[in-house]
Amino acid sequence: MTASPAIRLGVDIGGTFTDVALEVGDRRYTAKGLTTSRAPEEGVLAILRAVIAEAGIEPGAVRLIIHGTTLATNALIERKGAKTALLTTEGFRDVVEIRHENRFEQYDLNIDLPPPLVPRRLRLPVRERIDAQGDVLLPLDEASIGRAIETLAGQQVEAVAVGLLHSFTNPDHERRVGEAIARRLPDVPVTLSSDVSPEMREYERFNTACANAYLQPLIGSYLGRLERELARAGFRCPMLLMTSGGGITTTATAIRFPVRLVESGPAGGAIFAACIARQHGLDQVVSFDMGGTTAKICFIDEARPQTARAFEVARMYRFVKGSGLPLRIPVIEMVEIGAGGGSIASVDALGRIAVGPHSAGSEPGPVCYRRGGSEPTVTDADVALGRIDPATFSGGKMMLDKMGAERAIATHIGGKLSLSGEHAALGISEVVDENMANAARVHAIESGKDLRPRTLIAFGGAAPLHAARVAEKLGIGRVLIPANASVGSAVGLLRAPVAYEIVRGRLMRLSAFDAAAANRLLAEMRAEAEVIVRQGAPVAELSEQRSAFMRYRGQGHEIAVQLPVRDFIAADRAVIRDLFEEAYRRLYSRPIPGVEIEILSWVVSVSAPAEGELAVPMSSARRGGFETRPYEPTAKSHRPVFDPAAGEFLEVPIYWRPDLAPGARISGPAVIAENDTSTVVSPLFDAHIDKFGYIELIRRES
Repeated sequence: MTASPAIRLGVDIGGTFTDVALEVGDRRYTAKGLTTSRAPEEGVLAILRAVIAEAGIEPGAVRLIIHGTTLATNALIERKGAKTALLTTEGFRDVVEIRHENRFEQYDLNIDLPPPLVPRRLRLPVRERIDAQGDVLLPLDEASIGRAIETLAGQQVEAVAVGLLHSFTNPDHERRVGEAIARRLPDVPVTLSSDVSPEMREYERFNTACANAYLQPLIGSYLGRLERELARAGFRCPMLLMTSGGGITTTATAIRFPVRLVESGPAGGAIFAACIARQHGLDQVVSFDMGGTTAKICFIDEARPQTARAFEVARMYRFVKGSGLPLRIPVIEMVEIGAGGGSIASVDALGRIAVGPHSAGSEPGPVCYRRGGSEPTVTDADVALGRIDPATFSGGKMMLDKMGAERAIATHIGGKLSLSGEHAALGISEVVDENMANAARVHAIESGKDLRPRTLIAFGGAAPLHAARVAEKLGIGRVLIPANASVGSAVGLLRAPVAYEIVRGRLMRLSAFDAAAANRLLAEMRAEAEVIVRQGAPVAELSEQRSAFMRYRGQGHEIAVQLPVRDFIAADRAVIRDLFEEAYRRLYSRPIPGVEIEILSWVVSVSAPAEGELAVPMSSARRGGFETRPYEPTAKSHRPVFDPAAGEFLEVPIYWRPDLAPGARISGPAVIAENDTSTVVSPLFDAHIDKFGYIELIRRES
């Protein structure tokens, strides 16, 4: 008897589009629809019904749904979370506003900082004090707790964060405060900083706790509605959520720690790009994910996305580090900016074209969508420049209004700057491309990476339209446009492992290394992570990774050091020192002799095996799979596309991607169209279809 194929669904909600990838054994079906922002679950259900109907299966046949979403990110950026309060140690209520007391732009007198998520009137003091060693200096004052809670009740807050000084060393006071709130306000969710981010540095810890509380009612309500609607529609399988660190976890954990969903959807895209890098044997890659609302850029080395322990949301100043809200969570490190197909273009006070960060989203959307939008967007510019065919957009399901797009561009941009319509549209395109290229440059400098030798992997609905031009600006000579590029993040969700990471702050100097204490701590962390992972992978064989954040005593920041997964003995003091010095040498060329080394935080990550590699697209398999004999395909049609170098519209060949077999070679300029996106082959690039059915753009030597 033949076993039934594994049937799994990946669902990614973006600011403009909701993407779905359905895998039935080795066959993949994809769908894309506008996000229903007021009730996202409605759009999800509509697209799920469409894709399972195309596959010819019943909802009950689906064995697993993996969900990624930008709802948490958008709520923080747009400040649409819950009315949140913070209870903190007396004298420290302004930590989230004082920040680090540094200026990320030293000489700019007008810099803007993101305001705290909790206003000062809702930051309430509690009398208590614990020192850095976890010893109680001032017992918890029950009367001050009672006064604070009565204020919360009077203000009708919707969520509460508790962040007490040094609670990462001793969480007793935070837990007692949380219990008191739960008794008096049982319907108000409470976040303890010692649960969500048990590490030193109170600003980051308090801010992360506030963000978690701020998101809890929104994410909890949404996931509850979605689960009910899925059950009503006949889906009986479990649903797991993608976290910002690249693992998937249970709904219960996501509701408890929604801050870990902040980069949920984009993390799926980074995993998708990492799979492609591994499939192609690429050691240095830059992932470029451009959707309808934002663009995300991530570095991938040796098929592993760059990761970090901290992340900034909503950077306000030219992508500069320090200008956003810091979150202390495990995250795939990337830079995200308001540059997508729906980003709105305008003319600023200095007479310059500005694009983003505000987006038309899905409601009303770009002008060309005919849904009530009136301000020109990047998509409107792409339509006006001939890059998008209004008749075949979204597989012909949505006829675009090219004349409306041209009128909006002429009215809002061209008329104000005395530019022709096509040059105004080109200005919008050039500005958004430069914004994305500049964000990549800043991220590269911060990460110590060189962009030029890297391959750009472009996906998302808008990325193939802009990838060649962004590559030109960055000096990159190779671009890959994978199959299912427009729903890349949804496909990436299906490749992610069930995983969870635990971090504990526990200072230990290497000269006084306590092997027994380290073993107890790591065993507790492993057990806590395993409980969460087992909920999503009850019988899988689990793997464990350990690391520590270490530094020379007196330094302000620490580095990650991989640790062996075994019980330590006293002699391992020398082993850990060697591992630290090796990691330090990689980053800074040489260690510092004779200086005390200390461990600040310990990290344990537990994961189940990920699903298999990306399958070869069905279209390639049907045509013989890995046939790569070069040939020149016949263009499906021709149409005018604006050429920036010539400064005018040129008739360029249009190819239909499903018709192209591996080995097809196309010289730019050209457009390779498909249902959900189009790839612009600029005059500086040639394209060919590789053995996997992917579009590869190679820059000409001249």
